Amino acid sequence: MKAFKRVISVLLFLALLAVPFVVWWKAQALTDWWQLRNYTPPAAVVSLASQDTMTSYARHVFYVNHPDIESDASQFRTDCNESEKAIVLGCYHSNQDGIFIYDVQDQRLAGVEQVTAAHEMLHAAYDRLSGSDKNRIDGMLQSYYNNGLNDQRIKDEINSYKQTEPNDLVNEMHSIFGTEVANLPSGLQTYYQKYFSNRQAIVDFADSYQDEFTSRENQMRALAGELAQTKSQIEAEEQSLKGQLAQLNADRANLDSQRSSGNASAYNSQIATFNREVDSYNSGVAQLKSDINEYNQLVDQYNSVAKELASLQQSIDTRLTPQTTQ
Repeated sequence: MKAFKRVISVLLFLALLAVPFVVWWKAQALTDWWQLRNYTPPAAVVSLASQDTMTSYARHVFYVNHPDIESDASQFRTDCNESEKAIVLGCYHSNQDGIFIYDVQDQRLAGVEQVTAAHEMLHAAYDRLSGSDKNRIDGMLQSYYNNGLNDQRIKDEINSYKQTEPNDLVNEMHSIFGTEVANLPSGLQTYYQKYFSNRQAIVDFADSYQDEFTSRENQMRALAGELAQTKSQIEAEEQSLKGQLAQLNADRANLDSQRSSGNASAYNSQIATFNREVDSYNSGVAQLKSDINEYNQLVDQYNSVAKELASLQQSIDTRLTPQTTQ
């Protein structure tokens, strides 16, 4: 009987020792349960998760952070603890402490909220990786950045993070590559299947709203080239007309002199040439007017596209209120 009591005592002791280990091992699950116990995701949040084709695990990570879609720019920047130095469309608070997404209302930028939601969810997912998994994923991300990334826009985006968030660079790669790069190495493609059943859908969203910017930027570059060429042409025509006018004035003075002196023969022999010079000059003036008109039209086009681009930028710049909507 004593032996039996000793066995029971030992088992109880071991059970008590095991409790802290189980709590530690299940700490994330317990925290998640507590976060989700009375939480029902709003319809807009569910819609973002669906449009992003989030897996059940990704939805779990997303919902644990109680995503908040905010239309008030000032409140959004306060919730994201952002300064006035950068354009921010979303944020994730570490330790699964919240995701905030800016409600971009400009319909030309449809898709930006979906990309932002996926981007911030991946930050939360990265935060959950074990040390060994993080080292493995970091290696794949860094290898792709060093050896496979060819998209200059993505390179520029990462370079900007080198200035603003140098300590979280690979973390940012984890979110950027997963939401904005279509073709990734097989290892990363497989990895992101943990979070999205159709990752290409998110990349398509990113391409769609980015094209609203890049297409206008390309238009402005093309128009700037046409403006420079037309301006150069106008300056050359003005210089040529200046020379022609000087020659016409000299020739007219010569004709007037010959007529005054009664030299009708010389006058008559030169008048046809003079008239052709006048016709050529007038034709040049007409061409100059046409080119100036074309230049002014190009200026109007350039300014119109620049205005569109500025309104797009204002739509996502939470430092400016109110939003510009179309």
